[in-house]
Amino acid sequence: MSEKLIDKIRFLNKAEAEGGLCLKNIFKTSLPNKPLITIITATFNSEKHLEECILSLHKQKYDNYEHIIIDGGSTDRTLDIIKKYENKIDYWRSAPDKGIYDAFNIGMELSTGNYLGFLNSDDSFSEEAFELLVKYINKYPEKDFIFGAVKKHWGILYGYRPYKIHWSWGFYSSHSTGFFIKSQAAKNVGLYKLKYKYSSDYDYFYRMIVKKKLEGIGTKKNEVFGSFRRGGYSSKIKFLDHFMEEIKIRIDNKQNKLLVLLIFIYKYLKNISKI
Repeated sequence: MSEKLIDKIRFLNKAEAEGGLCLKNIFKTSLPNKPLITIITATFNSEKHLEECILSLHKQKYDNYEHIIIDGGSTDRTLDIIKKYENKIDYWRSAPDKGIYDAFNIGMELSTGNYLGFLNSDDSFSEEAFELLVKYINKYPEKDFIFGAVKKHWGILYGYRPYKIHWSWGFYSSHSTGFFIKSQAAKNVGLYKLKYKYSSDYDYFYRMIVKKKLEGIGTKKNEVFGSFRRGGYSSKIKFLDHFMEEIKIRIDNKQNKLLVLLIFIYKYLKNISKI
C-alpha cells in the first residue's frame, strides 16, 4: 500500500510544496474491525477557519484515519497552519489546481482508505463523528455510502431520500462533513467532472444513485457528523450560474427532457426575484 501511495504522489505534477507522514515512510492501514478512513480537505487561502477544521479531526476518538490536504497554491497563512500540524497529516501538497473539484479528485486518487469523506477547510466534524460513522459501517456493511446529519446555521439537515433526486437536489444532508463512501464504490462512480464549476457534486451523486444504482443510508437527526459553515465556496456562487449548471447536469445525464423543462419552469418562477 505504501509503495502504491508514493508512486501516485510522484505521478502528480510537481508540487510547489509538500509534506506529511507518508514522506517520512509512516503509513496507515486497515486493521481488524478498524477500517481506515480517508479524509480529503481542499484548501485555498483558508487561514480563517483551517485550524479549527484540522483540530476537529484530531479530536476524534476513533483514530484509524488518514488526512490528505490539497492546497491550490495559497498566499495567506494556510501553509503555515498545515505545517504546524503536519506530524498528524498523512500527505499535503500545495500547487495551482483547477478548483475545488480538481482538489477532490487528486485527494481521491491518493486515498488508501476503505472509506473516504470530505472535510472542507471552513467546516468541522463533531467529536463523535467517526464513532457514529463506524457504528453505521458495522451495522450496514452492505451499504455503499452514508450521509450523516449535518448542522447548518439555520438547523440540522439529516436523512437520505433518493427518490427526490429526480426533481430536487435536496435529498441528502451535506457533502462536506456528512458524506462517506466505500473506496471501491467511489472508483465505480469515477471522479468529479471538472466541466461543472459549481455543482459537480450533484453530477457525482446523480451518477452514483441513478446510473450506478449504489445503495446508501442516512443517519438520524440527533446523530450529527459535523457543522457546515455559512459563507463557504457554495455561498459565493450566483444563483443563476448555479441554477443553469444544475439544469445542464440533468440534461447531460439524459434525464427525461419534459421533466427537466418542468423543473426549469417551476424553479425559475419560484426564484425569479433572485435572477
